[in-house]
Amino acid sequence: MANILQFFMAPDDEVAFFRFLERHVLEVYPRRVPPDWVPFRATPDNIPRLPEEDLYLVASEIGPAMVDKVKRGPDKGFWRIDEVRSPVIFIERSRRNEEGELLSGKMWVELEVTSQTGRRDAAPDKFRRLYLEVEEFVKKTFRRGDPKDFFVGNRAARLFKEGLVLRDSAFRGGTVVPHK
Repeated sequence: MANILQFFMAPDDEVAFFRFLERHVLEVYPRRVPPDWVPFRATPDNIPRLPEEDLYLVASEIGPAMVDKVKRGPDKGFWRIDEVRSPVIFIERSRRNEEGELLSGKMWVELEVTSQTGRRDAAPDKFRRLYLEVEEFVKKTFRRGDPKDFFVGNRAARLFKEGLVLRDSAFRGGTVVPHK
């Protein structure tokens, strides 16, 4: 079973999040990796270089990213990161939709042995600790949302008070209200 954390991050919240991540050696990769991709560190200075929607944070000190070449479809020739066998955190970034609403993002990681994923070994303890530290940071610094499955960044909560609508990015997702 994957660990999933849903959140709303305004650009200022994202800067604070990457400032926290700077203490770890995490390299950024897009969801579909071009053959000529050069990874870079997850730091606040590199936020403009981030892929628009989805990205992987690879804990390169713990282990390499396991990749497979895509052989069919529109992504043919690109590389796909195996998120089960690699020490990666998948992040779907918060973004605005056509109506100007802020859509939820999520953080996803596979730590356990499960028959569905085919993982034979649990994630290394060092990677588990790293992810749990990141998850704890989000849970401590962000506000709880209603429904309670969501965490709302402080800047996103302020923008909500100014009239920004926070919407779940799921199909026909409802709105989220921050607490506190």
